[in-house]
Order: sequence, then structure tokens, then C-alpha cells
Amino acid sequence: MQWTIARSLAQGSSQGPSLAVRQASETLLPPIPLYRALLRVHRKLPVEMRSLGDDYVKSEFRRHQKISNPLHIVGFCSQWKMYLDALLADQLSSIETRGKSMDPDLLEKFSDEQLYQLYELKLAATEVFDPERAQSRPHDQENEDKS
Repeated sequence: MQWTIARSLAQGSSQGPSLAVRQASETLLPPIPLYRALLRVHRKLPVEMRSLGDDYVKSEFRRHQKISNPLHIVGFCSQWKMYLDALLADQLSSIETRGKSMDPDLLEKFSDEQLYQLYELKLAATEVFDPERAQSRPHDQENEDKS
């Protein structure tokens, strides 16, 4: 991967990406150190979040391993760097919740199907991180649902 070309392309576009992407591109890490930093920062996450995050990072980096287009490399690394920066900021803050709130303007742009998917995701995530709720659900009911 040609990082000098990729960096110059990332910094050369005045109309290009948003401010957050430009800031991430300025401190762009090469893929292997970025990959290691992501796995390292995942160590401080709860077990369920860590395993999900590690699996996703590994699969995405594996899928994008043979990219040769410098613009794609910059875009890929910039987005992962923004994610890394967000995780580091979350770990430095003393707030117990993780992540960030969704922009209400963004929610208004969602279709009904997207809102339903978001609601289903919320229910699934709540169940994963609420062990009492998951245990109160009988296994027989789960097996009947699958039939």
C-alpha cells in the first residue's frame, strides 16, 4: 500500500470529505498498526462487546486486505481511525454509557423499515446486555418460534 500517495490524495481534496474524515486522515495510521490499536482498545470493552468488535474488525480487515486503490485505502483507514478515536474518547470519559446518541435529524430521514430495524436492534442489544431478561425467557418458547 502506497501511503505517501494515499496521504497526499487525502489532503489534496479541498471539496472532499467532511471535517471528521479530514482530521482522521491527517493522523492516518497504516493498516497493521491501526488493526493492532483497534484490538488493543477493544480489550477494555465488556466481554460481549469485545468479542463482537474483534470479530468485525478482523473480518473487515481481512476483506479489504487486497485493496490497491489509494483512495479506497485512505477511506477505509480514515473511517476506522475515527472509530478508534471515538472509542478512546469514550474510555477517557467517566460516563458509563458507551457510544453516542443518534442525531434526531438523522432519525427523521429513516424509512419505516429502517426505524423497525433499529427498534429490533435495540431489543436484541438490550437482551444481550441484560442477563436477567435473557434468563427469564423460557427455552421452550424459543424452540417453538424456530419450528
